[in-house]
Amino acid sequence: MRRLLVVVLALAGLGGCTEPEAASAPETPAAAETVTEAAAPARAVALPGLFDCLRTSGGALVAAHRGGPAPGYPENALETLKHGFHQGVRVFEIDVATSRDGVLYLHHDDRFGRTSRGDGYVSDTDWADAARIFLRDDEGAVTEFHPPKLSEVLVWAKLSGAIVELDRKKSSGFRNILEEVKAAGAEQNVVIVTYTDEEAAEVAGLDRRIMMTASARGGRDIERLEALGVDRTRLIAWTGTNEPDPPAFERLVKEGVEPAFGTQGRKGERLDDQYWEDEDGSEYQRLIDDGVVLIGTDEPYRVADWLDADDAGWAACAVR
Repeated sequence: MRRLLVVVLALAGLGGCTEPEAASAPETPAAAETVTEAAAPARAVALPGLFDCLRTSGGALVAAHRGGPAPGYPENALETLKHGFHQGVRVFEIDVATSRDGVLYLHHDDRFGRTSRGDGYVSDTDWADAARIFLRDDEGAVTEFHPPKLSEVLVWAKLSGAIVELDRKKSSGFRNILEEVKAAGAEQNVVIVTYTDEEAAEVAGLDRRIMMTASARGGRDIERLEALGVDRTRLIAWTGTNEPDPPAFERLVKEGVEPAFGTQGRKGERLDDQYWEDEDGSEYQRLIDDGVVLIGTDEPYRVADWLDADDAGWAACAVR
C-alpha cells in the first residue's frame, strides 16, 4: 500500500543564567541542516491548494508536536525545527508565549523549569532575560539552545517552506500573533490552532484568509463554523486524540475539508505508544487510508520514516 501510493501520486503529476553544565551536541551539524534546507525544492503551492491536493490524492503530512523534541533538541527550539525539517518533517506544532515586555516567543508551560534552566513565570519575565535561558531536552540534558522569537521562526518557515501550527498560550493573543505573521509575510506557512468555536470565530474575524484547525466531524459542524465567519477552504478539521473516527473522516472528506487527528498525549497513555508497541506503524497508514490528511504526533521521526504518504504527498502537492 505504501509503495503503491508513491507510484499513484507520481503518475498523477499533481503538479540571566550561567553557562550550561553539560551542553548536548546535536546529532546533525547546523551547517549541514542549513545546506539541506536550501537544497530542498521550495514549496510553490499555497496552503489551501496544498491541503486540497493531499485530500484528493491520498497524501498526508506529519505534524511534530511541540516542534518534535529529540535527544539534544529541546521542544519549541528553532534548532529542533531545523533538525526535524532535515529529517523530512514538514509541519511543526509550536507554542507561542509572550514576555512581560510584549515579545512573542516559543514556550509551552506557564513557568520555566521543565524545559529550561530558568525559573519563574513566562509572563513575568522580560525578553532580555528569557532569551538567555538555556533549554533542556526531554531527558533533562541542558543544551546550548535558547527560546526563539516567533518572528525568527516565521522567517525560517518562509525561507524553508515549512508549515508551523501556532498554538496560542494564555499569555498571548491571536491579534498579536497574526500581526507578526503578516509582518513576516508568512501567511502561507501558518496554521492557527483553535480549541473552541469562539476562538475560531475570533481568528476568522481577524483574518478570514488564514488557515486554522477547529473541531469538526461533519457537515453540521462545518456549517456552524461557517456561520461564525470561518471559510471552509481555510479549515482543517480537528477530530481529537482519543479514538480514530473513520465515519467522521469520510464525512469531512465529502465536505471538501481535511481531517486531522492526533496520536500525541501523556506518555504511556497516548496512541503513539500503543501504535508502536509491536514496532509496526501500520496504524498510521490506516488513518491515512481512512482519510486523515494531518497526523499530530509525539513520534514524528518514526512516523515520517515509516510512511511514504508524507514524502509522496509533499512531492506531488507542494512542489509543482
